Amino acid sequence: MQRYEYKVVPAPQKGTKAKGVKTPEGRFAASIEQLLNQMGQEGWEYQRAELLPSEERAGLTGSTTNWRNVLVFRRAAGDEAIPETETPEADTSPTARAVPGPQDVLATPPAAPAPISEKPQDPPLSLKPSDGVTDGNADDPSDPTR
Repeated sequence: MQRYEYKVVPAPQKGTKAKGVKTPEGRFAASIEQLLNQMGQEGWEYQRAELLPSEERAGLTGSTTNWRNVLVFRRAAGDEAIPETETPEADTSPTARAVPGPQDVLATPPAAPAPISEKPQDPPLSLKPSDGVTDGNADDPSDPTR
């Protein structure tokens, strides 16, 4: 399985001057193109642009949410990544235990339903107006608890 590392950079907010480009849209596109080409030369592959919230301080105690445009890049992880064949050492502490994955949960048969008791259950208790419980209708003149 291929492993990747990711890099997220802020998207340009305004265009830069370029030869032969006169419109604001063209200048903005040229600044993004320049950034994409620069990252590509460093080995980064463009993935997508995202608009994400960023909670920032406003004043002494307040905060506001600002939306930020970022560009996401990835490249194959270098030699410092853990090779696929290498497995981490097993934790032998008494609290370490295996956690079932989705395939384990789906592979286990469902538990048998609880047996039905043959002893009849008591009927549920019913409340009478004399118990001091009202139905919430305070305007009812026939209510004996008023």
